[in-house]
Amino acid sequence: MGSCLGVSRKSASEIAPADVLKKYPAVKLYGNPNSVTTYYIRCALLYKPVTVHFVPSDTHQSPAVEYKSDSVTGSVDSVLRYLDLKFPEPKLLTGSIGGWYDETTPFVVWLVILQHRSMMWHLERMGRWAEDLAARGGKARGDPAMGTPRMEVRKFARGYSQLLELMLEHAQMEERVVFQILEKADRGLSKAANEEHARDLPMMNGIKEDVKSIGVLDSGHPAYQDALCNLSTRLKTLKEHSKKHFEGEEKNLLPLMEAAELSKAQQDKVLDQCLDVMHGTHSHLFRFFMEGLLPPDAMHYLDMLSRCSDQNRVSTMLRLIIDKAV
Repeated sequence: MGSCLGVSRKSASEIAPADVLKKYPAVKLYGNPNSVTTYYIRCALLYKPVTVHFVPSDTHQSPAVEYKSDSVTGSVDSVLRYLDLKFPEPKLLTGSIGGWYDETTPFVVWLVILQHRSMMWHLERMGRWAEDLAARGGKARGDPAMGTPRMEVRKFARGYSQLLELMLEHAQMEERVVFQILEKADRGLSKAANEEHARDLPMMNGIKEDVKSIGVLDSGHPAYQDALCNLSTRLKTLKEHSKKHFEGEEKNLLPLMEAAELSKAQQDKVLDQCLDVMHGTHSHLFRFFMEGLLPPDAMHYLDMLSRCSDQNRVSTMLRLIIDKAV
């Protein structure tokens, strides 16, 4: 399962519930409504099985959480630790998230790794969905919320288009920002990764055309079943290629970023550059992207975004999540 953002009842992404039939403990949050820190805590609370009552307050220097007789304020970490203590699942904070990377790892490396995780989650989700479509072959409906077979294919097409945009922006970010840093250190380091981007692009665009073709076919047409099976196969191949590509980058390329010895100021500048390239991902696709991350990963990603020089930009991104969850 990916993240727990949102209130969807039977979402394909299995976002955490806000079922009106269930009674969740009430938590009050006081804070400046335009503060990045306040938005951060509001996003964190979306993962917890609680009903949040947000009280805008300009008098609170730091967001304050009230639950029963408790009142907690201070650093973001202290608030998150309290939430994990009172509402253990899902955890927002963990120790090591895994791999060779740690708190000394450059921000851009974490950015790439977490984007890999989100894209892989969405690729696996789309792959399972395509398999289910092929198994039914248009002869049976799936979840009633998906509607008719043609309506479901349109939903599938929208989901794949979002994933495609995310993957293309990620590739551009690596080529224009990350790989450029490595190329300055040692020319030719990123050649193989660039070649893999070029290899997979026709496949990614071809899948989009496949989905369009399925959308105009009659579900009773003999070619419909074949088209669905072909779509499922091509998505599986894309997933396998992407997994191998991501693992190769994380094993062979990204560890070398530490040798580039970027200062904190340089890391912050690189982070801003990455967000500039990935504009769609961090605007209209931000919620979609965050759905692919587990809670600790999502919190880590928000930690990095909070370092951006343009705090209004960060507030806008976080507001996209909040506004769709209320």
